[in-house]
Amino acid sequence: MRVIPPSFHPERLPSGEEVLALIERAGRTCYKSEDKIASGTAETFVGRILASGHESVIEHSSATVRIICDRGVTHELVRHRLASFSQESTRYANYARDRFGREITVIRPFFWQDDPAKYAIWEKAMVACEAAYLALMDAGAKAQEARSVLPNSLKTEIVMTANLREWRHVFSLRCDPASHPQMREVMLPLLAAFAARIPVLFNDLSARFAEDIRIFAARAAG
Repeated sequence: MRVIPPSFHPERLPSGEEVLALIERAGRTCYKSEDKIASGTAETFVGRILASGHESVIEHSSATVRIICDRGVTHELVRHRLASFSQESTRYANYARDRFGREITVIRPFFWQDDPAKYAIWEKAMVACEAAYLALMDAGAKAQEARSVLPNSLKTEIVMTANLREWRHVFSLRCDPASHPQMREVMLPLLAAFAARIPVLFNDLSARFAEDIRIFAARAAG
């Protein structure tokens, strides 16, 4: 059994310059003010659009991210209906095969890293799930049948595409302290990555959660 932390990998996160230029061209269509487009005007225009609350304009640009997390997190993530998802399927992924190392991979629950007793209980349960899964596969069960004993902590990969307005909505909800800790473990550093790439669209949110971003970054660094 492998135990890993969650992670993410941008599949397509366009540059801030590219995004802002597109949004400015689209937004100025409403006012027929395309003649005012010049070097440096995009950031000012988009900032003004956001301040006025007209966020529909930023739907013209999107981003795609591959997220590696546990299935409990993805059960919540796929509720964002204005996004598109492609997820690793336990119906077809046969973890008893050599290409998976004949083992399952699970996501480490960070909230028990300072509680060895609780972590040991979780680890024992994961080992039992793996043993039951492999035993079922060896007994001739299909992957879609044996998956019934796999845990929520099972590692999964999900590719998510959403327009930038929806990403703002996702970050606003999923970085909040009321969200699940393991969801925040993924979303806070992802928000920081978006803010670094396209500051004018995400700096307000990264500032809102700045202290939590710092805390989770320090925890990830060990």
